[in-house]
Parts: sequence; structure tokens; C-alpha cells
Amino acid sequence: MTLLKRLAGSRPFQKAVGVMAAEYLRLVWKTTRFTMEPEDFVERATPDVPVIVGVWHGHHYLLPFMRGELAFKVLISRHRDGEINAIAAKHLGIGAIRGSGDHGVEFARKGGVGAFRRMLATLAEGCSVTLTADVPKVSRVTGPGIVRLAGVSGRPIYLVAIATRNRITLDNWDRTEINLPFGRGGIVGRGPFRVAADADDDALEAARRTIENELADATARAHELADRPRGGDARV
Repeated sequence: MTLLKRLAGSRPFQKAVGVMAAEYLRLVWKTTRFTMEPEDFVERATPDVPVIVGVWHGHHYLLPFMRGELAFKVLISRHRDGEINAIAAKHLGIGAIRGSGDHGVEFARKGGVGAFRRMLATLAEGCSVTLTADVPKVSRVTGPGIVRLAGVSGRPIYLVAIATRNRITLDNWDRTEINLPFGRGGIVGRGPFRVAADADDDALEAARRTIENELADATARAHELADRPRGGDARV
């Protein structure tokens, strides 16, 4: 193992990077003028708490700042990079559920079964859960996990898309957006979406497609709000 890999895997290094990442995101949030659509999205969702919040991979970094005083936990992978994300989330007051989804046989190996159970338990305790709707390496294609979680738990899904005008889009599988400070941004919420407990395979697939289409549309709209000319912004 190289020195660089040992350093990256050390707890002190991961903690330092996680805390710095969290404080950087706080800077972005505080220096960006956001327009939210609809303006009362958070107020509309509050009576339904606990809820399931769905986002895309690579577009979720500013989400912790929307929660206000509500309790949330977020699904984070067990990968080394996930450890840094978990530290950053904890620094921002967000709990972590470790594990990740997958379309196929990797689901159990990645901790998906245990994570699903912990998400159910978290919702049953009255704490909301945030997870990415798309699974690793399959960008912008909603996996079955989020709709199954809604069906089994009986909790509604709310979708959130956040974009900033000042951003760097990485050339990776999930087109990660690095949000930059001192600009404008757009936040678009959709929901609630409910899935019946007795939904069959066809109903689950219909719900999955709905989530995929609605989140794609919300993401496009968030970029429109972030990239539009000055004027008409409403600070959140």
C-alpha cells in the first residue's frame, strides 16, 4: 500500500477532509441566492414527516441545509469516499445509514439489505431518510429501492433538485456538480408520491418511472432557475 493510500485511509485525514468539505458547503449555501419552486415546498412537506427524500447522485451536497430543525438520516455507501461523506454529514447534524443500492447481485454485498432495514427502522422512529434515487454507475435511472421503501414503510417520497449557476460539472458517471459560492441557485421540489403497500411489480415499475421522470424534470428546472438572468430571485 502506498503512502498516499495509507494517508487517505487514516481516520484523522478523513475527519479533516470531511469537516473541511462540510464547512465549504456551508459557505456555498450562505453566499448563494436561491430561488425555490414552489416557495413553500418545505412547509408543504412538513406535515408528512417522516418522509423519504430522493435526489440524484452528485447533486445532493447542499441538501442538509434545507432540513431546518427536522431530523434526517442519509444513506451513504460503505466505500472509503463514503466515510468522508459520513463525517461531513455528521458535522452538519445529519445521521448516516451505511450501505448502497444496486440493480443486481451486488445489492447484498454492498450492504443494501441491512441498509434497507435500517431505513425502515429510522422512518418508524419518526426520522426522515434521504437517499439517491439512481444507484451507483447507472446515472439518472431510478433504481427500485426508493419505491420499495415507500411501499413497505407507507411514507411518501419527496424529490429535491438543487443547482447553482457557479458550478463545475465533472466528467464522471454521475456528472457530479461541484457547487461554487457567490452566485445564484435553484431549488425545485416535487411530491408527495405514495406507493401502495400491496403494489405489484407493474405498479412498482410505474412508480419507479414516475420518480425518474419527475426528478429529471425537477433537475432541468433547477438549472433553469440557477442559470437565468438576474431578477425575481427569492431567498430561502
